[in-house]
Amino acid sequence: MSGRRLAAALLTLSTVTAVTGTLVTVPAVAAASAEVRCVPAADGLLPVAAEIVSTGAYGSVTSCTDENGTTALEWHKTDGTVTKLSGPNAYDSASDYMLTGDGSMFTAYNPATTTYVSHSIGVVGSDAQLVGSAGPVLYVSAAAASGQGRELWQLENVNGYVRKTKITNTTSNAIFDYTETAHKVVSAGKGADGRPVVLVLIKGFRDTGVGGPTPYALRALVPVSTGTPIVQEWTAGIGQWDETATGALTSKWAAYVNTSQGVLQISAQLLGTPTIKSIPLTGDMSRAVVAGIVGDTVFYGVPGTATAESPSPLYARNLADANAQPYKVLDNFSTAAHAPDGTLLVRGFDQDGDGLFRISGGAGATPTVALESTTGRVMAVRFTDSRVPEAIDLEKAGSTPSLSWTLSRGNAAVDVTLTHIGTGKKLTKRLDAPVSGRFTFTWDGLLDGVSAPNGAYTWKATATPTDGVGGATSLSGTFRVQRQANAHDLNDNGSTDVIARDASGNLWRDDLFDWPVGGQAKTARRTKIGTGWQVYKQIEAVGNIAGSAHGDYIALDGSGYLYHYLGKGDGTLAPRLKIGGGWGGYKQLAGGSDLNNDGRSDLLATDASGVLWFYKGTGSATTPFAARVRVGGGWGAYNQITAVGDIAGGAAGDLVARDTAGVLWLYLGKGDGTFAARTKIGSGWGSFSQLVGAGDVTGDGRPDLIAYGAGGTYVYRSTGSYAAPFSRQTTNLYAGEGAKFNSVA
Repeated sequence: MSGRRLAAALLTLSTVTAVTGTLVTVPAVAAASAEVRCVPAADGLLPVAAEIVSTGAYGSVTSCTDENGTTALEWHKTDGTVTKLSGPNAYDSASDYMLTGDGSMFTAYNPATTTYVSHSIGVVGSDAQLVGSAGPVLYVSAAAASGQGRELWQLENVNGYVRKTKITNTTSNAIFDYTETAHKVVSAGKGADGRPVVLVLIKGFRDTGVGGPTPYALRALVPVSTGTPIVQEWTAGIGQWDETATGALTSKWAAYVNTSQGVLQISAQLLGTPTIKSIPLTGDMSRAVVAGIVGDTVFYGVPGTATAESPSPLYARNLADANAQPYKVLDNFSTAAHAPDGTLLVRGFDQDGDGLFRISGGAGATPTVALESTTGRVMAVRFTDSRVPEAIDLEKAGSTPSLSWTLSRGNAAVDVTLTHIGTGKKLTKRLDAPVSGRFTFTWDGLLDGVSAPNGAYTWKATATPTDGVGGATSLSGTFRVQRQANAHDLNDNGSTDVIARDASGNLWRDDLFDWPVGGQAKTARRTKIGTGWQVYKQIEAVGNIAGSAHGDYIALDGSGYLYHYLGKGDGTLAPRLKIGGGWGGYKQLAGGSDLNNDGRSDLLATDASGVLWFYKGTGSATTPFAARVRVGGGWGAYNQITAVGDIAGGAAGDLVARDTAGVLWLYLGKGDGTFAARTKIGSGWGSFSQLVGAGDVTGDGRPDLIAYGAGGTYVYRSTGSYAAPFSRQTTNLYAGEGAKFNSVA
């Protein structure tokens, strides 16, 4: 493809960054002011807005459009001098010719011989357009004489006269019976014999003799010496490429951007073989171009501009290595020119500077990238995009959400701080250098050593250059953490909290991790939350009984008064509220389950005569329970009853009861405050002093049971089975403390 046409195409493209989640406005870098766009900062430097057009043994040609929209061409000679060129346009000839023109008249100048040839492309039609070149030879598109589509011509100046060779035709020839509708010269290079060859893409309708003309796409190589296409590939369907397609050609490889079965990719053929490599282009690469091929490596990306505020990286991949992975070569590129010696000259910038980069290297070798001429511009590090979800769901066990950022260059350190707005607690992390151009933070869901609380967060990412060029820059935003409510959660972080009272009346809260660690339920932190609790003969976790999102507690004192402690959601309890007197006649209280399927936690109580009573939850903080309803007698046989929630897939919450022989029984809730006939779970439960319905400890969505006693503490994971509802797991909760606490809830 013509370098100038490539440059023009590149200059019309803008980079669009795909951001999932919160859209963050990225601060722009101060672009070159209009007054100095095309004026170098000092002698010997490249103008900031200069783009590369062509390169060869003569040096290189750049194009620069100033603040008035005027384009100027400069010839940067190998001796360091700079000469203005007339034009107004220049083109990449992939040779040691400099090609300039005004759209209708073109001049190919050979600096080595100081000779030139001229072409007036109107000789093939009044609407002729230049679509490519190979040295002094031009490739021109014009309306087909048949009136169907367009034709592609090769123009040469031979001894002062123009030789025209039609490459396409509406009748039978080397392109067979192809009625063309569009075509494209995507690249010029050298064939295996060292002679000039061009790569051509054509699409249209081929008469296969069955059912009329069929849409087809064609790729062909055209030796400049003959102008006769060598068909490389026929493909049914015309959607394989479009008029903006680009490609590259060497004596070994031909590559171009196309679409196969809806997947954007680079197709690269090892010439002389049927081998075609496919490189899927993921992400926002819809306007990707093949910038060139050096040795066995193809270079590609979505080009930006020399003064890009949102950089467009140049990527590379080795075509000869089946296991090769793409990698970033430059932080930004805008234009490219192809030298006849097989090197590539790219306008771009990276951590080494801003200017023209020479890419060189032989077959099989990793190409070298060297800054050949510079603008002298200091490239301050900046954020180019951010991918932080608006909401992070930590409900699923083992959730590790990723937050990531891209910088204008990779040689920087990024520090990320997450702050929970409600508590002010922070997490700061230094991110490792990126492998794929992105700085990524994979969050383990912890904050301050415990499961992170729900609610609003702010994040701030600060990038600091490691080379000392420019200062630090920051980007910030917000997100929310959300989980389903856990009725046994006191600090709104989704994980179970267990409270225990010691012999001195101190109340302690153990915050468990949100899911098992190494297959074991583990504690994250223990916090003292109160004193003077020795006045109560029973403390019970009752779930959310007052309309808040957090678990509550009730406590029964020696005088028969029942009190309500509202969970505040920060790990502490609000001052107590008296529910009422007359509760001293009850031997046991069990709360925390919805027993009548109305969405509120209820309470059960057994009296001295063994009658079980049901107290319906009201949702009121001051009168949380309705009048009692008799469930049935015979419950005096049990020395422990525990409301465990729906552990067996029934209609509502269930109940477990332990008799004096240490046998544990399951009462399946029927959903009306009553229970089905009991089922024996197992024996040997008499070694535990406390059985606690602890909500979902294991992160599987089902409520679990914690058993505490002198013989150890265990988590009994709910299986969902009526016949065998529990599976025992170890825990470090209260390890070695089986006799320390006289009440656990």
